[in-house]
Amino acid sequence: MKIKCWGTRGSIPVSGKEYIKYGGDTTCLEIRTKSDDIIIVDAGTGIRRLGNQLLKEGRLEYNLIFTHAHWDHLMGFPFFKPVYRNDTEITAYRCPFPGKYVENMISKTLSPPNFPVKYSDVSAKISYKEGCPSEFEIGSVSVTPIRLSHPNGGSGYRFEEDGKSFVFLTDNELGYLHPGGLEVEDYLEFCEGADLLFHDAEYTPEEYSSTIEWGHSTYPGAIKLAADAGAKKLGLFHINQDRTDDQVDQIVEKCHEIIEQKSYDIECVAIERDMTFTL
Repeated sequence: MKIKCWGTRGSIPVSGKEYIKYGGDTTCLEIRTKSDDIIIVDAGTGIRRLGNQLLKEGRLEYNLIFTHAHWDHLMGFPFFKPVYRNDTEITAYRCPFPGKYVENMISKTLSPPNFPVKYSDVSAKISYKEGCPSEFEIGSVSVTPIRLSHPNGGSGYRFEEDGKSFVFLTDNELGYLHPGGLEVEDYLEFCEGADLLFHDAEYTPEEYSSTIEWGHSTYPGAIKLAADAGAKKLGLFHINQDRTDDQVDQIVEKCHEIIEQKSYDIECVAIERDMTFTL
């Protein structure tokens, strides 16, 4: 299982020389499996670059999963060039919620006057399969959803293949229980023994005092969750839109200090533009 991050930024895309290392695109992950399936998680602005790469490779079949419907996780979909080809096949899973939630979510990104192309005019074949709230499989990978603690709800995921596990919990507030969310203990159990965990770590403790209930966590909270769960590696995710590369580097240094002080057995990085992991 290979995981590549095409977008790690939170809330809104940014650009400029101070955002080169960690990138300015919003959430989009690509997972390539042993069975040669391509799984795309979220359609933030990073999906534009991913689409260009997939077309270069001649890959036209994808599986699509969403964490939730906030705009920064959807806004790239109309600019995903494969959807305008009639030889593209996309299997979208009914997540983060069952029923026609995901169909409605996708179609709203392609609706005038917000966008000139209608969903009904898309050339790609988009089919829908049952997903959340039950565990489901995509080729050689099993996918287990969990409810996020976030305004308007959503789902995080655990991807497992050949005994290796990747957990993705973006937009998850550990310090506040939103309607439909779960207790920290539930996320702790869900992350247990993960080889790789991406978790929301948007805020510093100082910032969090004025952003409680906004749906995001602090980096010390993410570290504690990962360490207590016995995760092997933590990736700090949902990087604040105003956080420069230098400021993110400083946060990573503080994370390493916490890990050393508490003798945690865990690696920690902030997820960079195009960073790739192999499990």
